[in-house]
Amino acid sequence: MKNFSSALEPVLRKVVRQEVEYGISKRFRFSRSSSFRLEAPENTTPTFKLMFRKNLMKPIFTGSKISDVDNNQLEIILVDDSNNPVTLDRPIKLDIVALHGDFPSGDKWSSDEFDSNIVKERDGKRPLLAGDVSVTVRNGVATIGEIEFTDNSSWIRSRRFRIGARVAKGGSDQGVTVCEAMTEAIVVRDHRGELYKKHHPPMLEDEVWRLEKIGKDGAFHKKLSSNQIKTVQDFLKLSVVDPEELRQILGPGMSDKMWEVALKHARECILGNKLYISKGPNYIMILNPICEVMKAMIDGHDFSSQEALNQRYVKDLVREAYLKWDLLEERTNEAALLTQGDELDQQYAAGQSHYQNMEINRSYQQNGYVQESLVTNNLAIVNEGYITTPPGIGICFTGSSSQNNHINPF
Repeated sequence: MKNFSSALEPVLRKVVRQEVEYGISKRFRFSRSSSFRLEAPENTTPTFKLMFRKNLMKPIFTGSKISDVDNNQLEIILVDDSNNPVTLDRPIKLDIVALHGDFPSGDKWSSDEFDSNIVKERDGKRPLLAGDVSVTVRNGVATIGEIEFTDNSSWIRSRRFRIGARVAKGGSDQGVTVCEAMTEAIVVRDHRGELYKKHHPPMLEDEVWRLEKIGKDGAFHKKLSSNQIKTVQDFLKLSVVDPEELRQILGPGMSDKMWEVALKHARECILGNKLYISKGPNYIMILNPICEVMKAMIDGHDFSSQEALNQRYVKDLVREAYLKWDLLEERTNEAALLTQGDELDQQYAAGQSHYQNMEINRSYQQNGYVQESLVTNNLAIVNEGYITTPPGIGICFTGSSSQNNHINPF
């Protein structure tokens, strides 16, 4: 018994010491005198809270830098209960952690609940979050420089992660608490899936499967490819010239909702500054990269992009230009088009004889567009809108043909 007691004594001492230390630490918060730490007594109402300034850019892949929706570094701000920014007279050190995507169940949570929902890495794996996992709030703002997930989210119960921010463990004599922040729930995919990533915004030269609702090598992708619609530009051109034909190619498997999502994504495309010239015996048209009319002159009569909306004859000419797209004259510098209007005017001004006027009137009647005065204002095209200018002033393209939202003129 004496030997047993001697052997048991160190174990009992250790247990008693741990329990005493735990009891003391539960009642008192000892400070390490760090100017970067902030903590308040337990069971107090948070005075301030942390907040991510913007949502995350999606999709997110393992090993890829995480940024906000504007592709900038993540920022965390300190706010009061009314979400008004506040600052403190000393910095606050934060821990950046990964959380379960189904937390929280309501609008409020305790610090213990937050801590219990932190996701740790799987056995044998690297830390789940890598990079700047410790940042400092100064003047009410903390910036996360580089941060990435090292593992996907498919193995946890919610199949989603959140990124959380909490005040680092420690103490301070400021006597306030700060509520934690967290992002929206996100799916984190394996970096191998980045090969199939959708582009936001898409580029004209992107393969068409980069659009939402069109999967790589899927049924829609195959249907489009078999009809020579291989790029986002091809998709957009046909959506302008004949949207019904495009819908028929995709078939009944694409619902109206899927169509709207795919088309909306396509129209986010940045068009750039290329313009295309289509010419005929009695007309010349200027088109943007997706076959929308920017300007047309037919039999000496000017049509703006807006005026072309209801002209059947112009629609037919656009269809013809679409079919011979590779033969159109391409201009990559809009400055080269500054005198295009003067050239068009000069081309027809010399021949505006009585005979030509008769031919123009006949053309109006045959082709179904409304006759207007032959003396028309030239137009200065600004993006997809137009501004009337005094007669005699040449056409001047002053803006880019690039727009995030495009008007389908047909």
